[in-house]
Amino acid sequence: MRRICILVAFGRKYIADEGGKRFKKLLMEFGSLLVVAKGEPEKASTVLVVAGEKLRTKHGRNPEAQRLLPKCPPPLNRTASVSKCGRVRFRALAGGNPGVLSSALVEANETAFIRDQEEIGSRIDGRNGRVGLKTKEVKENEMGLEGLEVLWDDRFGTGSVKDYLDMARDMIKPDGGPPRWFCPVDCGRPLKDSPVLLFLPGTDGTGLGLLLHQKPLGKVFEVRCLHIPVYDRTSFEGLVKFVEDAVRLESALSPNKPIYLVGDSLGGCLALAVAARNPTIDLVLVLVNPATSFGKSQLQPLLPVLEALPDVLHITVPYLLSFIMGDPVKMAMANVDDRLPPAQTLEQLSGNLTALLPRLSGLADIIPKETLLWKLKLLNSGAAYANSRLHAVKAEVLVLASGKDNMLPSGIEAQRLSTSLQNCKVRYFKENGHTLLLEDGINLLTVIKGTSTYRRSRRHDYTSDFIPPTMTEYRNAVNQQYKLFNFATSSVMLSTLEDGKIVRGLAGVPNEGPILLIGYHMLMGLELAPIVEAFLREKKVMVRGMAHPILFTKTVETSLQEFSHFDHLRIFGASPVSPSNLYKLLSTKSYVLLYPGGVREALHRKGEEYKLFWPDQPEFVRMAARFGATIVPFGVVGEDDIAEVSFLI
Repeated sequence: MRRICILVAFGRKYIADEGGKRFKKLLMEFGSLLVVAKGEPEKASTVLVVAGEKLRTKHGRNPEAQRLLPKCPPPLNRTASVSKCGRVRFRALAGGNPGVLSSALVEANETAFIRDQEEIGSRIDGRNGRVGLKTKEVKENEMGLEGLEVLWDDRFGTGSVKDYLDMARDMIKPDGGPPRWFCPVDCGRPLKDSPVLLFLPGTDGTGLGLLLHQKPLGKVFEVRCLHIPVYDRTSFEGLVKFVEDAVRLESALSPNKPIYLVGDSLGGCLALAVAARNPTIDLVLVLVNPATSFGKSQLQPLLPVLEALPDVLHITVPYLLSFIMGDPVKMAMANVDDRLPPAQTLEQLSGNLTALLPRLSGLADIIPKETLLWKLKLLNSGAAYANSRLHAVKAEVLVLASGKDNMLPSGIEAQRLSTSLQNCKVRYFKENGHTLLLEDGINLLTVIKGTSTYRRSRRHDYTSDFIPPTMTEYRNAVNQQYKLFNFATSSVMLSTLEDGKIVRGLAGVPNEGPILLIGYHMLMGLELAPIVEAFLREKKVMVRGMAHPILFTKTVETSLQEFSHFDHLRIFGASPVSPSNLYKLLSTKSYVLLYPGGVREALHRKGEEYKLFWPDQPEFVRMAARFGATIVPFGVVGEDDIAEVSFLI
């Protein structure tokens, strides 16, 4: 008689028949698994480890299994009765005995565990006890980026800094426990083949710094956050080792996928240190105002004052730090709908500020005096540790720097890192403060997409790694980026039906791909935005424009590159023009926009209006015929006239 076993793989729980195919499939998927006979947790002695594609051992223990076993989370020690929890936010993944977790966190963990158990139970056929996955769940689990709809709801902006302070207050209760990982339940279940994203917090240590971004990130990443308890005194080297163990474990499980480290302030030093110690692991670092410049911080003269400050006056420190670290107005604007009229915008902003300012006193509990002094020492040691090893960092790095950071010289530091690191890009946000991820004006997923930093394999693929624009990004483009341009040009789309009738709109364009749009490149390519916007609005399809490869290189960037028009082109489907990229796009039945005249037409000279510069043998016809693509020729008029009128004015 076969046993039904519970498989636990780093927070994921499954039930499978030990002798069946599903059991073996899960082994190949997760690599190292702790197998516990149902109802006999004390006999959890069978450890299975996969090396490459071959099962190294089927039963018993081996040295590799012994090394990995302590890093598996305890799966069956939270099945006691659970009190009702109104807000389930976290699910613990690792970090030792749950008995040392704070009560609020344990309550959330237990609720999440019971929820997982209920999900598992609903998948078992009551007649024979075998696994029967629901069709809908299977489809959701197997859906990759190709199944993500255009203008999907990323739920960005549903959280606020007020929520951050309220949740942080629940997590700071003394528990005597070590640092640990948790998974925000708000992230939901990621798409198939999503890479792991590890968030490394700043001096607060709560791990809640992604609160405003975790919902959109959770769709395309497996998000895990590091929580450092308030009274934990783990050294910087100890934190590096803790993060390094998690990175090496994930690399062993998924050697062909990158691991993302998002480091905020102190977390930026941690990310650089881990990358320097593991140059062979495929890492992508996103450093948000990294504290590598702490030696030049404006806070250095205040350190002796903080040490001598009486405890009764420490309550004033959070208010001072809140204005040094970030702009309260931008924090309050983080979840204000930009589509509201001015009066309602002001009313919502006023309400957010009224709710936020009284909660700033809670920072004294999040960072008590002793903890603050300890974190400042960590910043000193962390900056020295990371700076001494910058030459060893081989990872891909994206630095996000604030122009109004009153705590660190982040702008200058971003320039230094861009020249010191081998593969580094910078995005500069000149109107934001130190707490960049908690302020208005930045969507972390949008920045990752706009810099072509998102990938699921060793190299970024502009077709398979493309994430369709979200409704938030679409509204931002229409209501902010191109609002004045659209108002000034008032573009009109006309199309021809099969019977030859010309109608307003895109009804004459086929609804099924592959479609190849071929046209004349007008002056400066100003027609791109109206074309892409019209297809998104009317047909809910993404037009993938083929752009000059130079737009995707660092040649067009500066050492303090702001989020630019070129980044928006990538967000809305631009891909480097090449035969291979055109082949991939047509093979996936995409709508492809191609200008045979290229940049020569877009930058035509005086007197060359509406003149074609097409090659003698347009190879796109042969490619379109191969995939049965419909070629839709189009023309644009008016851009040169607008330029002449603007010049005369």
